[in-house]
Amino acid sequence: MQGKYSVGIDISKKDFKVCFVILDQDQEIQIKSSRKFSNTVKGCESFKKWHKNHQKEDLPIVFVMEATGSYHEHLAWYLYQDKQQLSVVLPNRSKAYMISLGLKSKNDKVDAKGLAMMGAVQKLRVWQPISKQIYNLRALTRHLEDLQKIRTSLMNQQEQPKYAMYELKDVSRSIVSTLKTIDKQIAGCKKKIHAIIAKDVVLKKKVSHITSIKGVSTMTAAVVIGETNGFALINNLKQLTSYAGYDVKENQSGSRTGKTRITKKGNAHIRRAMHLPAFGVVRWHVKSFENLHKRVYGRTGLKMKAYVAVQAKLLRLIYTLWSKETDFDLNYQTSVNQEGTKTLIKQVDKETARSKDPAARDELIAVKTTSPLLVV
Repeated sequence: MQGKYSVGIDISKKDFKVCFVILDQDQEIQIKSSRKFSNTVKGCESFKKWHKNHQKEDLPIVFVMEATGSYHEHLAWYLYQDKQQLSVVLPNRSKAYMISLGLKSKNDKVDAKGLAMMGAVQKLRVWQPISKQIYNLRALTRHLEDLQKIRTSLMNQQEQPKYAMYELKDVSRSIVSTLKTIDKQIAGCKKKIHAIIAKDVVLKKKVSHITSIKGVSTMTAAVVIGETNGFALINNLKQLTSYAGYDVKENQSGSRTGKTRITKKGNAHIRRAMHLPAFGVVRWHVKSFENLHKRVYGRTGLKMKAYVAVQAKLLRLIYTLWSKETDFDLNYQTSVNQEGTKTLIKQVDKETARSKDPAARDELIAVKTTSPLLVV
């Protein structure tokens, strides 16, 4: 079997640490070299010369790095333009792999080594740059989120001068003036988001499918699309659940059973965006979500736990409507018998059909049939 080179890259704002390894024909990994470069154009050029000098044999080479905010994007784009095979992995995936290797310490050198070994032994998906349109959509939705946080903080501060020992008119006027400015920026930001969606015919149509769910707005759809790059890195519902941090962490040992929680080790922007729509679909009596809320609340007695379950289900449904390019049928759960349900389950994708999560199956089944579906 042919060997290959693998370069792991642990990147930060100012620099990046790299580890160069080779997987030989006996499938053994040998570390050849490691070095640190500045995260600049000059540093990228030096890195290119360095890894070229270490490619002594005619073997394929792969590059692996973590998705670290926006710090990795400059080098990733540089390698993409250089026609290199690059994989960008989620931090939770690389962390799990390094734990499996028994790497107890954590520093830049260890992380780069772990990523290099990961690239050597695993077949990772090749990275494709996010489109400029969706990139702008993500930047605007994140900016909108920051503006809304500032507005909330100012609204809270606005009440304080009213109860102060002495009159603070200057402070009150300053807060009011700043709030007006923030409100204008929020309105302008939303207008730009709507404009981006309206200009793209395909994106506009897909967003309309998502907003066919009563309680889900265009802003919610924009956040989810921007944070997932139009679901480009998502292969299935389980992966999406994990990416957003809705996967469940159990706490059980022997006869003791502790509380189960979601891990929250995922994209916080998505979870924040799903918060209000979850209240909305229950408030508007969207049956599948209202029934789920009642079941979880009845079993646990915790309202927020029920709403988190609704959030996760709603996110999976958004992905399904996006993938299948169809509107949500409000009445899809009202009439078919159980035998009809079993027949439809056999028609869904094999991976989803094997899933133990009935909520995940519901969404795919709902869009694969034109007849209503009874969920037992």
